[in-house]
Order: sequence, then structure tokens, then C-alpha cells
Amino acid sequence: MKFFIDTNIIISSALFPNGKTACVFSYILEAHEVIISDYVLKECELVFEMKFPDKIQALRTFLKKIEYKLFITPKKIDEKKYPKIRDRKDLPILVAAILSNSDILLTGDKDFSTIAIKKPLIFTPNEYFEFINQ
Repeated sequence: MKFFIDTNIIISSALFPNGKTACVFSYILEAHEVIISDYVLKECELVFEMKFPDKIQALRTFLKKIEYKLFITPKKIDEKKYPKIRDRKDLPILVAAILSNSDILLTGDKDFSTIAIKKPLIFTPNEYFEFINQ
């Protein structure tokens, strides 16, 4: 399966390598194909520069250690072609997850929970943890 990984999953995994999100992400990295977009990578860098400037090297080291396919997010997005999302800054993530033909979008962002879409399925780390431990 193809998993599209949202910004908050990478940030949480890089900052808290022993946390539940990191454990779920590690499982996904071992068992599935991981896709990360250039938009998500830029967002990660910006968050670390603003909130965790002393830990930016930890982010870069983390990203070098994991295997993923890079998806280039379209520069122009026709909002009418995609499901409506409350936070317009999240639209490039949703579009990249759809266009990359991902099966699952893994995110901790509650704005994605209201989106009615068949593919990709949208899971939080907790939801996916429960799913794999059934």
C-alpha cells in the first residue's frame, strides 16, 4: 500500500522517536511504500525554523534515514476539482495525496477528518494503530 505522510507525522516522529506516532510511522516504513511531497518537506522545515530552530538538524537527519518517494505538488490547484477542506493551507497536501495515488493519508490534522473521500483513506496515527492491532 501507498501511504502519504502529512507534516505533523514527520515532525512528531522526528521530535519524539519513541512516541506512538513514531512507532506507527516506523511500522509503515517497514511494511509499505511511503510518499512525502515537496510541500510537506518545506512545511516541516518552516515549522522547525520557527518553533524548534535548535533541532532542525534532527529533522534533516531523520529525513535522511527514512526511505520515501518524493511527490512534487502542483504549483496551481483548481480548488473546484477537489473536496472542500477548512484550512486552505492543507489543500496542497490533500491534492498531493490524491494525485500520488496514495491508498492512505496519515495525518494528525483534525481538518482532514471531515473530508468525505474514498481514496485515499484518511487515518490518524491512533486510528491506524488500532486498525493494525485488531
